[in-house]
Amino acid sequence: MKTNYLLTGLTAAALIFASCEADDTAEIVINNTDNSVTNNNGGSTPEEPSTGEAIDLEGTKTSDLTLDINNTYTLTGPLVMAPNTKLTIPAGMTIKAASGANVYIAISQDAVIDAQGTATRPIVLTSASTSPAAGDWGGLILLGRAPINSTAGGSATSTSEIGGLPYGGSDVSDFSGVIRYVRVEYSGGAADGQSENNGFSFYGVGNGTTVDHIQAFEGKDDGVEFFGGTVNASYVSVVNAQDDSVDWTEGYSGTLSNVYIKHGVSHDKAIEADGFNTDIGNNSNPLYFSAPTVNNLLIIGQGNTTDTEAVRLRAGTQGEFNNVIIQGYEEAFDLDGDSGDSPTGQGVVDGLLFVDTVNFEDISVKMKNDTGFTFTENDFITNEGDATGTDYDTWKAGWTVE
Repeated sequence: MKTNYLLTGLTAAALIFASCEADDTAEIVINNTDNSVTNNNGGSTPEEPSTGEAIDLEGTKTSDLTLDINNTYTLTGPLVMAPNTKLTIPAGMTIKAASGANVYIAISQDAVIDAQGTATRPIVLTSASTSPAAGDWGGLILLGRAPINSTAGGSATSTSEIGGLPYGGSDVSDFSGVIRYVRVEYSGGAADGQSENNGFSFYGVGNGTTVDHIQAFEGKDDGVEFFGGTVNASYVSVVNAQDDSVDWTEGYSGTLSNVYIKHGVSHDKAIEADGFNTDIGNNSNPLYFSAPTVNNLLIIGQGNTTDTEAVRLRAGTQGEFNNVIIQGYEEAFDLDGDSGDSPTGQGVVDGLLFVDTVNFEDISVKMKNDTGFTFTENDFITNEGDATGTDYDTWKAGWTVE
């Protein structure tokens, strides 16, 4: 995916949201001196009534925003929470989004989200269309100050492909809020051929952030994507993503626990794992490679048909996969790379990329090695036949859809 890189820190005087990229986001400038907002799309955001109103949500918020369960909210454009603000969404709320890739929620660096649903009262972000479809709107974006492997750390940042917002830094425990029992539906609107929304996008988000019980349903692009960062996520459900269900890049190093992936007819990979951002090629010169841990994973495909892959590992990614069940693909794990700038195989040789405890069902090829390194299937996979995956039937109850 396309990402623009900014190697200088934010000044204390001003923060500029450069959001006039290919996604047609209007440029928004926040002036820290007087907290005023310049919105170049010609609109301003009125104060919301307190109860019983139908309210449109969009624009940049420079003060806290607490949504009222008695109101009906429609997302009509980009809703950007500026630094040092908080977005609170109550349990049981549904927010509907008007059509368009330029309709999304973004939690900037130093802003936080408090979205704590429950199993019986989940928070739902969905399409406002009477006939909803994948790609109707954007998605939910969080941006933090945790490390990414394409910059030197400190105040150096990159900018997100949607909205042009800064992310990255050196704070592994950075806090972007709490997301619990949240479902994102019909997301993934594409701004252009390379700039695409996901259901959940985590840009340099730190492990001080809480993410558990999230579902991406019927998305046009990726379900959940991690652009570097250290955030952990548990009880993750992705159903019918038309691109990759779970994607990581830019040095992501968190832990994913209890992950359920179910593919629909239109799909790409269940997991696409990159050690660095392949869209800027080998010139990325990564400081390190992605190295997450994935525990308790269940992947269900459409059946063993030609050219279907469950997990693609490439661009030097490392990682541990523990307790995995994969059903219904031609290939389970496809490892890509070379012996130079994309040393995925080196991770296997060094014991930094492996699968421990796995079951394969309706699979022709358990491991395909296209890395330029020599190793055996037994070097990569151990303890076959003893996996239990994740007990999705138990933890999905009440808040997910299929």
